Amino acid sequence: MLIAKVVSMWSDIETALTPIIGHRGVAALFDRTCHLTRPDHPWLTPPHQSADGRIDLAALQSLFSQPTSDRVLSANGALLQKFSELLGNLIGSGLTERLLRPVVDTHSTGDAA
Repeated sequence: MLIAKVVSMWSDIETALTPIIGHRGVAALFDRTCHLTRPDHPWLTPPHQSADGRIDLAALQSLFSQPTSDRVLSANGALLQKFSELLGNLIGSGLTERLLRPVVDTHSTGDAA
């Protein structure tokens, strides 16, 4: 259940950001985020982009199925924080907040923000 929720959140983030930076932009930003987060979570290798340039969500699900729930939560929190920072540098913190907050709120509480 936890892994499905994490993967669903990243899918929703991709959906929210695609109109602004495109599928390949979201996937590239996610890859960079994984690279920067990896020193604290060595098992966290970026999944390859799918053929259409999207984040490979099946690979992400497989990646998160390996560690314990605590490690998944810790790594996903670090990923989300770093991703938000990188995106904020790219499009501004205000727009980043407006785009990501509804997704994060939905996945943290189960309800739409």
